[in-house]
Amino acid sequence: MQTKSKSTTISFKGQNIYVGIDVHLKSWKVTIIVNDMEHKTFSQDSDAKILSNYLRKNFPEAEYFSAYEAGFCGFSVHRELEGYGIRNIVVNPADIPTTDKEKRQKEDKRDSRKIAKSLKNGELTAIYVPTKEMEELRALVRYRKALVKEITRHKTRIKSFLFTNGIKIPPELEGASSYWSGRFTNWLKEIRFLTRHNQLVLDGTLETVTFLRQKLLEINRYFLTLTKEGECAFKLKLLKSIPGIGLVSALTILTETEDVLRFKNLDRLCSYVGLVPTTNSSGENEKIGRITGRSNRFLREILIEASWAAVRKDPSLMYSYGLLCQRMKPNEAIVRIAKKLLNRIRYVMKNETEYVLSVI
Repeated sequence: MQTKSKSTTISFKGQNIYVGIDVHLKSWKVTIIVNDMEHKTFSQDSDAKILSNYLRKNFPEAEYFSAYEAGFCGFSVHRELEGYGIRNIVVNPADIPTTDKEKRQKEDKRDSRKIAKSLKNGELTAIYVPTKEMEELRALVRYRKALVKEITRHKTRIKSFLFTNGIKIPPELEGASSYWSGRFTNWLKEIRFLTRHNQLVLDGTLETVTFLRQKLLEINRYFLTLTKEGECAFKLKLLKSIPGIGLVSALTILTETEDVLRFKNLDRLCSYVGLVPTTNSSGENEKIGRITGRSNRFLREILIEASWAAVRKDPSLMYSYGLLCQRMKPNEAIVRIAKKLLNRIRYVMKNETEYVLSVI
């Protein structure tokens, strides 16, 4: 006589499951907390589907929450987890509560536990996740910046190589060489060395510069098309109306913030950019130091560059800069100008109106 086994279905409906993930290229260290207790810490392949299957098998019908530190993987893991119904947040590593011992004895298991515990206690603040389209445009803008740096490095390398070999740039090309004109490039191509060795160095470096400049030209032309069509054309027009902000500056501001109105006030926007000073307050003593090292470096760099241009084009900013320079160094004064410029950026984007130059 056969006996029928009685099956029991377990449901975690209405319960929250918290998952801390320490993300690496080939594997994840995962910690799961259930009902204020650590269920398990384990390693798995870097695949959101594997984690989703584990959670649904062991904790069916529960609400799943996860978090991981922002890093090399960007937001791809976030989108995968969200796609499998796991409510994920990406956090700045500096915002995760950490003891001195944890800083000195860092390991993957401890990190995943720390993230899971902080997530469960509501101690984590999610960073903003851009849309996929904006993230890809941001990658292109950053790639252009890297191209410009590479071109500058190779140009410097060529000039240093010429100096090492005792070759002087003709006086009539001294000015043109700074802008790498066609005349200067043709002169470089005509240089001949005693041996083939040096010739390969110069020709190879020059070919690299030519190739990189062609790629830069392609990107610049593509950027121009963005000002004529697409969703960001109007926003770019607003940003470019502000003195000191050109197309590349406008694209950097747009892609790095996506929407400046997501910041409740100017102070929070300045904090995100990195234009706030460090402070050290104890009792009645309060010390204000240099601007914080925590920043969006792409935004801060482009805003400082734009501010130097703005003080030459905008009479109001020129006047403010002059007053500031009377009591501080120019490099410190330009940071104040950058804040004013950021305020104008927020104003035109909030009111959707072009900036009107004024001396007031």
